[in-house]
Amino acid sequence: MPKRVENAFILILNVSLEYEKTEVNSGFFYSSAEQREKLVESERRFVDAKLKKIVELKNLVCDQAVGAKEKPKGFVVINQKGIDPLSLDVLVKNGIFALRRAKRRNMERLQLIAGGVAQNSVDDLTPDILGYAGLVYEHTLGEEKYTFVEDVKEPKGVTLLIKGPNAHTITQIQDSLRDGLRAVKNALEDECLIPGAGAFEVACAAHLSGPIEKAAKGRTKLGVQAFADAMLIIPKTLAANGGFDVQDAIVAVQDEQSSGNIVGINLQTGEPFDPTVEGVWDNYRVKRQMLHSCSVIAVNLLSTDEILRAGRSSLKPDGAQ
Repeated sequence: MPKRVENAFILILNVSLEYEKTEVNSGFFYSSAEQREKLVESERRFVDAKLKKIVELKNLVCDQAVGAKEKPKGFVVINQKGIDPLSLDVLVKNGIFALRRAKRRNMERLQLIAGGVAQNSVDDLTPDILGYAGLVYEHTLGEEKYTFVEDVKEPKGVTLLIKGPNAHTITQIQDSLRDGLRAVKNALEDECLIPGAGAFEVACAAHLSGPIEKAAKGRTKLGVQAFADAMLIIPKTLAANGGFDVQDAIVAVQDEQSSGNIVGINLQTGEPFDPTVEGVWDNYRVKRQMLHSCSVIAVNLLSTDEILRAGRSSLKPDGAQ
């Protein structure tokens, strides 16, 4: 069978091209070798009829392409179910590249990549249900064999091949890719970005310490101030992770912010800088979730303290407080 096919029509099948056991418990009984041969022949004839329709479709689309004086066309069959050796032999003799037992999720992605429509039967095969790829080839990486489908016209999906010296490195690369792709997805869905590098937290802390704290009365003012101090933990952590003096970095950033500038911490130098100019952004929904969850977690922790305190008092004799 060819290992490489160019200008290939792709037929996506979910049809068994092999002898299958019955779905219910049953058996065939024969009393002579001739009867067994007839049974095998009838089963073979049933599968050959399916193969004939596939070959006819291949001849139809490939002969049309040759008649139009274009480059020779290839034909690829990717089947979710099995293909027995006799069927593979028929496909090879007709120049068809065939893959069997493909995973369902790969079959779904294949339709997004190459186009075409998955078929559960070979009864109504027409050229318009075929996908197309400029190149389909088999490639061996280590001990695994992979089939690559490339040069498609309008891909709506992609596969990222990750390589690494060991499983730990591959896992780290995979996590980083997933995080990056999810960040892009969030930005497209939100249609909004927020300046990063701690700029939002510094601006939020300044806003809370200014007009919000002045408008607060009584004990509420202490809560506002505590929330403002908590917002500064993220820029402080960024400075510490960068190996810079935390207090110097925070004071410098707050001085710049008080002048009305958008300012964050540059992890290369430890100095204040404008993240919008350098292209450092955060997802809107990440910040929204952070603000929502922090208050919820704080309330849950306070509730836990109340529950523990109530539990201790109930253990005292005579309900003494």
